[in-house]
Amino acid sequence: MIMKTYSKKTGFTLVEVMVASTIGAFISLVAVGTLKAVISSNEQVDININTASEVRFAVNIIERDLTNIYRDEDYENTKLIGTVEDLAEYSTSYLVFYTINRTKARALEPEGDMYEVEYYLVKNEDGSFLMRRLWPNPSDEFEPGGILTTIAENIELFQVRYFDGEEWYDQWLEDMETQPQMIEVIIAARPENRGIPIIESFIVNLTRTVTSTTETTEAL
Repeated sequence: MIMKTYSKKTGFTLVEVMVASTIGAFISLVAVGTLKAVISSNEQVDININTASEVRFAVNIIERDLTNIYRDEDYENTKLIGTVEDLAEYSTSYLVFYTINRTKARALEPEGDMYEVEYYLVKNEDGSFLMRRLWPNPSDEFEPGGILTTIAENIELFQVRYFDGEEWYDQWLEDMETQPQMIEVIIAARPENRGIPIIESFIVNLTRTVTSTTETTEAL
């Protein structure tokens, strides 16, 4: 009697290979998409952190300058002017005053303790920048000058308000003939790629030598 033996075929059919390839491609797409999302999210977090750091840096400088604002019994020896500039596409505060600074702005140059400091916002095709001009040894005999620096980028709002003891004003002009009791500063920045806006505000009480409040918020 002759016995027949049958060998079982091994391997995958074409259909099985196509199904496996399709599943593998789908998993790869999901993995790549997830990886891109994670990388993009991390990059946006880094951008938000950097923007918040720039805003905090600007707040610290302005807060320090206002805390050390120059005071004198004769108001004519002091200076504090705050206005609102209505430009083509936006309105922004402009602030200039005398401050006391123990750190020299220019090494190896003769300077006193009193400086004129100016803050304003610039927006152009290159972006939006919060500017600070520091003028050592200010004098009415010369045109305003000094050292101009960018202290923060991507700034969307620079707003200053002034309190006279009864109400708040958006401007503080020369004819006020006195310094306000408190000054509020609000700075808002929009990170690149339209991230979460960063908003910081603080109030300096000029009747005391310390700042009264400082708060930080992130607005959606």
